[in-house]
Amino acid sequence: MKMGNASETFLLISTISKNNDFLMGTIYTIFGVLSMLGNGILLFVAYRKKSSLKPAEFFVVNLAISDLGMTLTLFPLAIPSAYAHMWLFNKMVCMVYAFCGVLFGLCSLTNLTVLSCVCWFKVCCPNYGNKFSYTHACTLVAGVWCYAGVFAVGPLVGWGEYGAEPYGTACCINWHAPSYSSAAMSYITCLFFFCYIVPCTVIFLSYTFILLTVRGSRQAVQQHMSPQNKITNAHALIIKLSIAVCIGFLTAWSPYAIVSMWAAYGNPATVPAMAFALAAMFAKSSTLYNPFVYLVFKPNFRKFLCRDVANCRSTVCGCLCQHSSTQKGTCMESHHKEECNCTRLSNGLTENHGTCRHCPCPEVTGTKENITGYSHQQTARILKGSLHSEVAVSQLSSELQSDFL
Repeated sequence: MKMGNASETFLLISTISKNNDFLMGTIYTIFGVLSMLGNGILLFVAYRKKSSLKPAEFFVVNLAISDLGMTLTLFPLAIPSAYAHMWLFNKMVCMVYAFCGVLFGLCSLTNLTVLSCVCWFKVCCPNYGNKFSYTHACTLVAGVWCYAGVFAVGPLVGWGEYGAEPYGTACCINWHAPSYSSAAMSYITCLFFFCYIVPCTVIFLSYTFILLTVRGSRQAVQQHMSPQNKITNAHALIIKLSIAVCIGFLTAWSPYAIVSMWAAYGNPATVPAMAFALAAMFAKSSTLYNPFVYLVFKPNFRKFLCRDVANCRSTVCGCLCQHSSTQKGTCMESHHKEECNCTRLSNGLTENHGTCRHCPCPEVTGTKENITGYSHQQTARILKGSLHSEVAVSQLSSELQSDFL
């Protein structure tokens, strides 16, 4: 099969069974759809809350960008090739595929490494960590891309080589090159040490020191907690979520690192092609963990997402606030009340119980006779689908209180 120009023949046939290729193509399709959906939503939420993003959350956004970049550049080429049981494109596309895989993969791992250092700095050295600014975050994000770019460009300029994966339907670093090229051996050695061993060590040590610090100061923090210390809770939440993302990412990339080193420093012929295929599949699954963790478990991101979804559902179900001519700004209750998934405030007054917090409704005034017998405690009614509950605002978290009030 001729690919590229007339003098170039580039033929890659899969070395695993057609059934396994079909299964991999199906799994890649699922990964691609979920990754685009999750990372796209995460970036949309980050854009919506861009004015309130914390410096440490810049690394979360950068991680979503690198994951989305990997999804858009690798999956559209890997999926049809897996179904076709062969690489469908020419050698130039193979090199671009390999370059993007290395660039975005190393960017994600380096990004997580820097994020772990930032978390350690803020928790273990708060006097200096609290000075971490947006300028520092942007500078480190740029450094992450430069660091990954050095190792991604290397094989294009003769330091190492890009080539076909042993299973035949994708491209990456040529793990057979060290057997005949000292430059390729030095590249893979540096890649393994500086882009896997060092990041893993830094991440492990950073979170170990963080956990030891948090454990040793837990009682003191509980005794001296005050409203001014709420930022500590935010830092603790970022740390927990970062640990979850790091564990998922390292779990995904460790199999590929082990198999690759086996091929580079041992006999490549002894490494089963299916081992490389499974390791590559685990590596590509890393694009799913970041949006899942941050959209599902992080209240700050989830609050903005739920608010946008609630607004969309309110529009669809026709939840409208109408203004009367006698009392401008008063929201009239309608039969759509139970169908609308939105949050409403209540002051305990029957005539103003359905006031919508999204409308500039003026405060309702009345005589003592009209409000006698009612509690003056401000409460919140929370509606979720067809279920609702009413609790005192003072019983809610500080974040929800500020949202309501």
